[in-house]
Amino acid sequence: MFSVISCLSTDIQQALYELAYHVVRGNLKHDQASNVLGDVIEFREDMPSILADVFCILDIETSCLEEKNKRDHFTQLVLACLYLVSDTVLKERLDPETLESLGLIKQSQQFNQKSVKIKTKLFYKQQKFNLLREENEGYAKLIAELGQDLSGNITSDLILENIKSLIGCFNLDPNRVLDIILEVYECRPEYDDFFVPLIESYMYMCEPQTLCHILGFKFKFYQDPSGETPSSLYRVAAVLLQHNLIDLEDLYVHLLPGDNAIIEEHKREIVEAKQIVRKLTMVVLSSEKTEEKEKEKEKEEEKTEKPPDNQKLGLLEALLKIGDWHHAQSIMDQMPPFYSTSHKPIAIALCQLVHVTIEPLYRRVGVPKGAKGSPVSSLPNKRAPKQAESFEELRKEVFNMLCYLGPHLSHDPILFAKVVRLGKAFMKEFQSDGSKQEDKEKMETLFSCLLSITDQVLLPSLSLMDCNACMSEELWGMFKTFPYQYRYRLYGQWKNETYNSHPLLVKVKAQTIDRAKYIMKRLTKENVKPSGRQIGKLSHSNPTILFDYILSQIQKYDNLITPVVDSLKYLTSLNYDVLAYCIIEALANPEKERMKHDDTTISSWLQSLASFCGAIFRKYPIELAGLLQYVANQLKAGKSFDLLILKEVVQKMAGIEITEEMTMEQLEAMTGGEQLKAEGGYFGQIRNTKKSSQRLKDALLDHDLALPLCLLMAQQRNGVVFQEGGEKHLKLVGKLYDQCHDTLVQFGGFLASNLSTEDYIKRVPSIDVLCNEFHTPHDAAFFLSRPMYAHHISSKYDELKKAEKGNKQQHKVHKYITSCELVMAPVHEAVISLHLPKVWDDISPQFYATFWSLTMYDLAVPHSSYDREVNKLKVQMKAIDDNQEMPPNKKKKEKERCTALQDKLLEEEKKQLEHVQRVLQRLKLEKDNWLLAKSTKNETITKFLQLCIFPRCIFSAIDAVYCAHFVELVHQQKTPNFSTLLCYDRVFSDIIYTVASCTENEASRYGRFLCCMLETVTRWHSDRVIYEKECGNYPGFLTILRATGFDGGNKADQLDYENFRHVVHKWHYKLTKASVHCLETGEYTHIRNILIVLTKILPWYPKVLNLGQALERRVHKICQEEKEKRPDLYALAMGYSGQLKSRKPFMIPENEFHHKDPPARNAVPATVQNGPGGAGMPTSLAINTVRLEEGTTEETADKLKEKSQGVVKVINKTVNATPKVTTSNGNSASNSKIIKEKDDKEKSGKEKDKEKKDKTPAATPEMKALGKDGKDKPKEERANKDEKAREIKEKTPKSDKEKEKVKKEEKASKEEKSKMVVTIIESKSTAEKEREKEPSRERDLAKEMKSKENAKGGEKVPVAGSLKSPVPRSETSESEREQKRRKVDTHSSPSHSSTVKVSIHYINHTTPTLSKSKEREVEKKDLDKSRERSREREKKDEKDRKDRKRYVFYFFVCVCLAFTCCELKLSVLFLAGSSKHSKSESPSDSPRLNEKEKEKNKSKSSGKDKGDSIKAEKMEKSSSGSKKVK
Repeated sequence: MFSVISCLSTDIQQALYELAYHVVRGNLKHDQASNVLGDVIEFREDMPSILADVFCILDIETSCLEEKNKRDHFTQLVLACLYLVSDTVLKERLDPETLESLGLIKQSQQFNQKSVKIKTKLFYKQQKFNLLREENEGYAKLIAELGQDLSGNITSDLILENIKSLIGCFNLDPNRVLDIILEVYECRPEYDDFFVPLIESYMYMCEPQTLCHILGFKFKFYQDPSGETPSSLYRVAAVLLQHNLIDLEDLYVHLLPGDNAIIEEHKREIVEAKQIVRKLTMVVLSSEKTEEKEKEKEKEEEKTEKPPDNQKLGLLEALLKIGDWHHAQSIMDQMPPFYSTSHKPIAIALCQLVHVTIEPLYRRVGVPKGAKGSPVSSLPNKRAPKQAESFEELRKEVFNMLCYLGPHLSHDPILFAKVVRLGKAFMKEFQSDGSKQEDKEKMETLFSCLLSITDQVLLPSLSLMDCNACMSEELWGMFKTFPYQYRYRLYGQWKNETYNSHPLLVKVKAQTIDRAKYIMKRLTKENVKPSGRQIGKLSHSNPTILFDYILSQIQKYDNLITPVVDSLKYLTSLNYDVLAYCIIEALANPEKERMKHDDTTISSWLQSLASFCGAIFRKYPIELAGLLQYVANQLKAGKSFDLLILKEVVQKMAGIEITEEMTMEQLEAMTGGEQLKAEGGYFGQIRNTKKSSQRLKDALLDHDLALPLCLLMAQQRNGVVFQEGGEKHLKLVGKLYDQCHDTLVQFGGFLASNLSTEDYIKRVPSIDVLCNEFHTPHDAAFFLSRPMYAHHISSKYDELKKAEKGNKQQHKVHKYITSCELVMAPVHEAVISLHLPKVWDDISPQFYATFWSLTMYDLAVPHSSYDREVNKLKVQMKAIDDNQEMPPNKKKKEKERCTALQDKLLEEEKKQLEHVQRVLQRLKLEKDNWLLAKSTKNETITKFLQLCIFPRCIFSAIDAVYCAHFVELVHQQKTPNFSTLLCYDRVFSDIIYTVASCTENEASRYGRFLCCMLETVTRWHSDRVIYEKECGNYPGFLTILRATGFDGGNKADQLDYENFRHVVHKWHYKLTKASVHCLETGEYTHIRNILIVLTKILPWYPKVLNLGQALERRVHKICQEEKEKRPDLYALAMGYSGQLKSRKPFMIPENEFHHKDPPARNAVPATVQNGPGGAGMPTSLAINTVRLEEGTTEETADKLKEKSQGVVKVINKTVNATPKVTTSNGNSASNSKIIKEKDDKEKSGKEKDKEKKDKTPAATPEMKALGKDGKDKPKEERANKDEKAREIKEKTPKSDKEKEKVKKEEKASKEEKSKMVVTIIESKSTAEKEREKEPSRERDLAKEMKSKENAKGGEKVPVAGSLKSPVPRSETSESEREQKRRKVDTHSSPSHSSTVKVSIHYINHTTPTLSKSKEREVEKKDLDKSRERSREREKKDEKDRKDRKRYVFYFFVCVCLAFTCCELKLSVLFLAGSSKHSKSESPSDSPRLNEKEKEKNKSKSSGKDKGDSIKAEKMEKSSSGSKKVK
């Protein structure tokens, strides 16, 4: 209806306007228009007013027109319509000038003046009194009315009526009355219920903005610099806001300071905080420090003198006090974060509001048992926030308040504790099961909110508290219910973000670091206690900052570790947890390099942190889950550096050490029980590890990390090589591999000794699952499964014992074997899938599983270790008794401890002894089914070494000892199809490849294995009785490998003692050859590993003097070459060299190590066929013994080649000019040359053949030869066949082909007669040299020669005669040997190897004989001296003389013949002969010298040739003294 009327009104106005406009334009006469208007005026009552509005518009329009006629038309129209519109209406609407022209007024100017006067009177003349003095009676009555006692029945409505009466009666200003009401309300704040309704009712008489303007005026009054707004005004404004009598937006604009000023102040505070931090980190001199401190004090005084009056904060405080959270939140939103709560009164007011809000819920669930606490009364205001009755209500209101409070909750520690206790109560409810799905979702939301509150409020507030340890412990009560992942995330936020978000926290961080620096600078071992207290105080509030700095210092200075660990005993539980997080964060720091700059070693900071980890986690109850998970995550990512952490933690917490430097006594102790291991197996006796190891075990089991860590480490070993090792230095890769492996062994040992049988069996899967599904290497898989087998067998055995009670030993053994079968039968089935079916043709799955499942604890009892530890305890007890200063109580306790420990050790020894006996009985029953040998024994040994011995001997030091003992045990058990001789031969024959493929620690373990093997071999070698007892009739020492299953007792098939000694010598030679090869390669790994191995086997190798000297020379060369290049190799070489020299007095000459038979002779002495090994020694042994020294002088021989060619013509001429002299046996010189050339050629050719044969892994040539040589035959027959025996390869007699081959070689030797002179000359020089070096031998020969000549009438004895020399070779004093060495050093000499060959094989030479007179004089002198010395040693060396007598005679003849040559001819011929023979006799043998090097050496100058010749002579001289010629 209204819209219709408005539309009609608009249309009428438009119609009237158009009508009037036509009149103005002259289109219509004014009379006609007035008539029309007169007709329509009656349609509506407001028509005159509408018409007046039209006239007003036209008045404005026509007054602006220049055309006067239109203005006249408008005036005439108005005059015509005066009867329709009253004058009064026209005077209101029309312009005064228009009214004057119409005649309605006289003058327009007078009209304007009158209008102004009327308006002034209406609008500006005061009608009411607003000053008290203007109407003091009325205002006095008003104040009396408001100030009366309001406790009665007086209501606000009654008072309001009285106020209205006073206003009307005394003409009081209503605004002034409202102001007085507010003033009275300020003075009587307790009457909110009266004044608020009164003001609310009064406001109906005023405009809406009046109350806000009055309050704004009041606030403005106090905005002077010296003014201070009263709190009562803030409260009145707050109450009015809470009751919505005014709007916050309207009042906010009246308050100071402005928002921009507040933001600027906040920014200024941040800048000042950063400046403080910068000043604290700057290095300032002491004088400058004092000046700056004074300036800072002055500034602080200026600031504290007059804080600015912030009306917005005052109003906010009042709002919080009355509980108006809605308006308070709106004000805080206008300000920067935490700006408002940074003011203590506001923070306290908000804390009080939170107190009130949480009171009911806290009383219900938060109050600890036994605590009362003071209840908090609720606010009288009904509009205050609702008190929380549940956790959901807590989330809606209180959590929001706490977020606005932020770090300033620190102002109220009691509220802090209440919130934390509510959090604990919630976590209990959250962790309890049985909730509905909807409830779980709500609880998840609540948990998320609790974490946020912890991050934004609790932890920052703790930072601002002053050393409040109680709050820290209270907070830990809630934190320990969180998973460590959440805790560590909170710590990370706290450390890295929270301190940068608030100016106050920025200052606190700087002050904490400054204080930490002060403490750490003064921390020493002596002041640990006071420094620890200071650290504790500092850590209660700001642990993250403190620990971050402490860890940075530990990474730089590792000597701080011990005092820091000791000083951290005053920390709270929360602080320890934070420390664990800080350690993990420091370890995971991506900016830190884990390698040193040389890329070959792990950084020292990581090593320091690892050591600190082990110490701190052992000493204090810190949760380990995070650290262990971090290591597991690193392994998952293919990074093994951090295994160092796990290694240190296990070592410190469980007392399990992994080191390659263990002594043999410690290793022996490690083969005993747990008590013996703890007492004698480690370097430092780590006591009191029971609690710490239990904590470690619990952490592993609770978080299911035990098996994953083992599997990850086992897999990571290969990952180190193939994933991490791509760009890393080989040395670092080896260290990482060793670290990974050692940690696996250590960790596995911890699990085996600490986990119960059930836990272990429950977590470790079967062996086939480990290997096939988890791809665990076999050695690691068995290492993890081995304790499980032992536990399982032990438990089964105990069950059987309880079921059938019987004390007989046989019954116990039977039960044990039964339990073993029950447990191991599934294992035997499982291992079949680990290897190809062909493997099981040679070794049985039972043997394979038995080998891998046993340990040294099962094989032998370390009685000496038990005795040693028991004796130590007895000594301790005696020392305790002798100690007079020790208090009696302590003395008694110590003695009881020692006695208990002693009893434990004895009981443990007895228990192990019974166990070992049961195991040996079991093995004795199993042994017949171990080795199937369906192919060959050689293949069986190969599989045994490949799949069992080699993988396990490098697994750990104890496993290395175990492998050696197991081989000996298999031998002692007389296991069918097991060749002990083959096994040892394969182990010792060529160790180059094994050594080269080892890491540093593996090389050490391999060395231990070889050491134990050599110990066994040396024991058998040392005494014939021991050998006959332990090896004589054992199938392992059969030399003829017959059909499978035949272990016959034919004595001829057994290796006799002397031949065994030859074989042992061959093994020593092989070890020497391999060692020399590795030392000469120049490769870092080869040299390092062989030096480690040699150091480990030093007690048993080298035993032979010449082999030791060869090693000594190579090691000395390494020392010289590596001193500047590779210091670690130099240190190793120097260490070994020193130890080798100390062992030198214990080395023996070769002929004492094994006895060589002399070469047998035929009726025709011209054909000397016996080689250097004699009939009783395998050919390869004899050849290999010589071959080593040939390599040492090969270079010298090649250098002399050129010189020897230039002299050969002179030699030939000299030989042709020399008359042929026949010796006393009737053989010509040419026959001697033929024999010599033939033997030389055969020997050198067979040396090459033998060297090739030695490299093949088939049945060893020694054993094949032994089968032939071991038979008892006449010496003459054996001498005739000795040459053929060198070539023998089978256990059957020689074939026709071999005989033909020998004949061809004899024929070839005859065709080269023209080349024999050089060999003759060499034999002369050799004889001369031997005479110088071994004068005692010559004296013995002289005696023997003279006795022979007397018997034969002065005639020389034939070579083939049977000689008996009563005088053996005598020993010379040390000074005499030195003189001989100096003498030899003055001239060059051929290689020692050549000398040995010549002096052994050849006797007759074509040289002029000595005159009889000179010869007899020399013989007489030597004879007298030798008689005196021979009497003293005749009885002692009777046996040795018989073995050497023939060789001594041959040597003497050579010496005598050599002395007849003239000096010039001798020197020329000697030079040529040595050069020629060095080339012909030493073709092979240094593994480092190839053809290019030989050609290069040939082209060197003659001056260098001479120097090298002298050098070769010195090298030969140093070794020749130890090599006895036979």
